[in-house]
Order: sequence, then C-alpha cells, then structure tokens
Amino acid sequence: MQKDPNWDELCKSLNKNITFRIVGNTVLAASDKEVITNKIDNVVNENEPALCLVTGQKAKPVNTTYSTFVNGGKSNAKLVSFQVSSGYDSYGKKMGLNAPISEEAEFKYTTSLLKMLSKNSRNKFVTGNRTFIFWASKNDEAGQKAEDSFFSLFGFNEQSDAPNRNIEQVRKVFESIYKGTLKSSSDEIFYILGLAPNAARIAVTYWAEIPLKQFAETICRHFDDMEVVDIRPEKKPYIGLRNIISTVTLGGKVSDATPNLPEAVVKSIFEGLPYPQTLFASCIRRIRVESGEKDKNAVHITRAAIIKAYLNRLKNNEQKIQVMLDKENTNQGYLCGRLFAVLDKIQEEANNQHSIRERYMNSASSTPAAVFSTILNLSNHHVENLKNEGRKVYFEKLKQEIISKIDANGFRPQLDLQDQGRFFIGYYHQRQDFFTKNEDNDNEE
Repeated sequence: MQKDPNWDELCKSLNKNITFRIVGNTVLAASDKEVITNKIDNVVNENEPALCLVTGQKAKPVNTTYSTFVNGGKSNAKLVSFQVSSGYDSYGKKMGLNAPISEEAEFKYTTSLLKMLSKNSRNKFVTGNRTFIFWASKNDEAGQKAEDSFFSLFGFNEQSDAPNRNIEQVRKVFESIYKGTLKSSSDEIFYILGLAPNAARIAVTYWAEIPLKQFAETICRHFDDMEVVDIRPEKKPYIGLRNIISTVTLGGKVSDATPNLPEAVVKSIFEGLPYPQTLFASCIRRIRVESGEKDKNAVHITRAAIIKAYLNRLKNNEQKIQVMLDKENTNQGYLCGRLFAVLDKIQEEANNQHSIRERYMNSASSTPAAVFSTILNLSNHHVENLKNEGRKVYFEKLKQEIISKIDANGFRPQLDLQDQGRFFIGYYHQRQDFFTKNEDNDNEE
C-alpha cells in the first residue's frame, strides 16, 4: 500500500472532507451506484426485520431501549441511546434503527442489568461515581463461589459479623480455583463491567472478560502483594478496595477520592498491573500530613500494604519488600526507616512520648542527612532514662546493627519518592517486630 504524497499535509488539519475509492474501481465510493443501492435497499423501519448487532440474526428491532438507573445518574438514563436530528440519522434511519438491536436481545440485556444493579444485588459494588457489575459465565460451583467471594472482597458488606473470616474465605476460594482443587472448565469466563452516569446516558468506563482461572490468579497476587505483618488483636480486613481508597483520602471518605483513582486501582487488581502512582503518592501524602499529629498512627497496616504492593510491582524494583522485617534489605530508605523506628521506640519506653516522631518523621524520610545527627543525639539522652540495663544494651546493639549498613559516606542528603516509601515500610516493619518480640517474651513467661 502506498501513501498519498498529500497525506501528511492533510493530517495537519482535521476540518477537511475526505473521500476514497476502492482499488480497481473508477468511481468514488460515495458515488458508487451499487453501494448506494444496497444502502437504500437496507433501509428499515421499526416494523421490519433488521440484522441485530447483538445476535447477528434478523429480527424486529427496538426503537428505544429500556431505562437503566446507575448510581449518580438520571432515572431515565439508558445504556444504549441515540440523539435525534443531530447528524446521526443516516439514510432515513432514526434512533435505534441506526444500530438495530432485536426486541429479544434488548429484553435480555436490560433485564440482566436491572437485576444486577438492584439494591440488594451481590453482583455489583459502587465506589465514587463508578458502578461495577460482575458475573461468571457459568452457574457451576466455581462460578457461584467466585461471584460470592468477589462481592465479599469489593462489595463493602459492613453488616458481616466476621469480616476477617469472610476475607480469608475469599482468598481460599480463589486459591482453590487457581490450583484446580475447585474445578472449573477451561472456557469459563469472569466478566466485569464498569458504568458511570453521563448526562442522559450511561457510559461504559471499564470492560473485561478474563478466563476464570487466570482471574483467580490475579486476585491471589493482590492478596500476596498486599500481605504485611499484622500484630493487631482483632486483625480486621485491610485488603479490600474500600479500605485502600479510604486510607488515602482526607477524612477517610471514599467519596472524596479523585474520580479516576478507584477505577485505576480496580484495573490494577483485576489485570495484575502495577498499582497507580496516584495511589502511592496519595498514601505518602496522607502519612506526611498525619505524622505530626499527636497520638496519631500515620503508618498503619493498610498504608504499609499499599506501599509494599506498589513498590513490589514496579519493574525497576531493586529488592522485593518482604511481609515482615527484612534484616538483609540494605536499601538506604528502608534502613533509615528502621533506625527511626528504633529511636522512636527508645523515647517511648524512656519518657512515654513520641515527640521525635511528631517533629522529625517527615524530614527524616525525605532529607535524612539533615536531621539524623540531631535525633541520634536526642536518643542518647533518652537511653540514659531507661531503667532496665538490658534494654539499654539491646537498643544500642540494634542501632549499631542498622548504622553499620548505612553508606560509608553517611546518610543521604535526599530520598526520592520511592525510597521515602521504603522508609515508611522499614519503620512499620521495625515497629511490628518490637511488638512481635514482646509477644514472644510474654509467651515464654
């Protein structure tokens, strides 16, 4: 195929009329009598059969489709609709006749949509102005359990008496499907449809059809990537979409999330893609805002999980972050976070205060060279206030173990955003390790 010499110049301006000619023909397509005759012959009205775009069969088409309500939209909004007298009426065809859908097909898809969008449906979840509906292609045990488990993970079922047990069950179901212990056919598909209100219509914002076994693998990977050490007595779920979105918004409101963030996170989970940079940056920003607040745990489990999952899915990640404390991790951001946690713990045991954390965490995580000499000196005074000599020796050895792995040139002048994330996960890991050791000591007694 040869490119017309005028093509590049033509592409510079889109306000031109363009026509074409089929190779071998001597007339333009728009003037071809055969094309024109066929078009005219195919003109239909609502009482004549037409080729249904859904089934591929000739049948009586609908003129308009049934209204389908989605969250935030108008009650009369439709998934398929046409404007009148606005350039879309071609060859005398109006409204639904422009893109024929048979009465049978229209009835089936609108009925299915209405059922899955109903108030008590377990085949949908809503986040922000996005509504997602989902279903398995087969009504077998694997398909039913996949749908139920998916709802438990994303459906925000706050009425559950045992939310954590439900989440663990979700993991077991998808692991069983992926490993084949819960049998599913090779051609079984899991479908996900994302909808959003758009004036008088409904906009399709997301569509995926994924083999069920492959989909189960991606959900299992989400669990693995988000898994971090958890010493909380109640061990509430933290891995669901609502937990993830709410923890990076002001006031913890899902509705305040940036419009595209929930959909981007959904796509990452469903397709095994890297988590959105916006999620990571928002997480770091919320930690920074809250770290200066008294008695506020800014680096909690959900944020630690987000940081770990985001960094581990990056292609350029130099060292995978483990579920719990990794003493072999020599990343400078991670080591600074660990050291900061030690200094914070010393002050907590010595004076029952966290002024180091409240005053210095932000600067320590971004410009460690500027502040660590100061807080190390402060920590020396805090150590003197420890009443237990054994604890003094323990903390001194721990400090030296971490400092020995710091670069020979000293603390870095600046940490980039990714290493700031590693700082916070290092801080979280070290703090959790302190609690784990306390539990071990209690058990030994």
